[in-house]
Amino acid sequence: MFLQALRTTARYSGGMRHTLTPSTAVLLVIAPLLWAGNAVVGRLVHDLVPPITLNFLRWLLAFVLLLPLAHGVLRPDSPVWPHWRRYALLGLLGIGVYNALQYLALQTSTPINVTLVGSSMPVWMLAVGALCFGAAVTRQQLAGAALSMAGVLLVLSRGEWAQLLALRLVPGDLFMLLATVSWAFYSWLLVRTSEPASIRGDWAAFLMAQMVFGLLWSGGFAGAEWALAPTHITWGWPLVAALAFIAIGPAVVAYRCWGVGVQRAGPAMAGFFSNLTPLFAALLSAAFLGEAPRAYHALAFALIVGGIVVSSRR
Repeated sequence: MFLQALRTTARYSGGMRHTLTPSTAVLLVIAPLLWAGNAVVGRLVHDLVPPITLNFLRWLLAFVLLLPLAHGVLRPDSPVWPHWRRYALLGLLGIGVYNALQYLALQTSTPINVTLVGSSMPVWMLAVGALCFGAAVTRQQLAGAALSMAGVLLVLSRGEWAQLLALRLVPGDLFMLLATVSWAFYSWLLVRTSEPASIRGDWAAFLMAQMVFGLLWSGGFAGAEWALAPTHITWGWPLVAALAFIAIGPAVVAYRCWGVGVQRAGPAMAGFFSNLTPLFAALLSAAFLGEAPRAYHALAFALIVGGIVVSSRR
């Protein structure tokens, strides 16, 4: 059934047939692996740097690394500027809010829980699309959303359903829920394209346009973090190595791999690979943090993937 669903979803809704080659599969595996590594590294350095400051430093370094490939975006005559309101909103949701909330979540939650809660994305995609963008929702999508939500509730309850009645939620889980809702709005705004093809078709320019405004948002949030509470940064090789990884891997390489993979295999097929992130997070957490996955993590992952399969079948 799972393979049949994968073959079915390989056809994009516009009628174009996409194929999943071994090289494309590798690209679609690299992205969630790097995103899982981002969660683990964020947990490792949570005592070395404030979470919102970490987000700002990450994107500042990514901006510098991407500058040789997309410096044309900064020119006064760049086609980006007539659409500055769109990129300011994308930068707020995708760079300023989502990543900051994820790092904030890792202060009190584990990488496994954070990535599993993030896998509730199909639920919020349906809700945001229906409520804010007039998208139709099918019964299969609702059934899949119900399965995914059951998996998320299982994570939030830590495998004990009675905890839901007592509302015993770790603050980090709630921050990640807010981050996921922010990413749902960001994703819907991405498909409401208005920019010229010269920007939309250039992944580096498209990401750079968001970074320009995202750095302003994240820098402002980091300034507020320092103004409202006593904070400090413990500089050293562990923090420098962590910043290099999260800037090069999850912020630039993963974005590029995911973009190419989606173009080749189609967004529906690629969606299955995004749910590998919690599995990779569990394996990396066990290797680097000593946080062995629990039985309820496996069940939650199965429910979330089952929801994706059900909602994506045609």
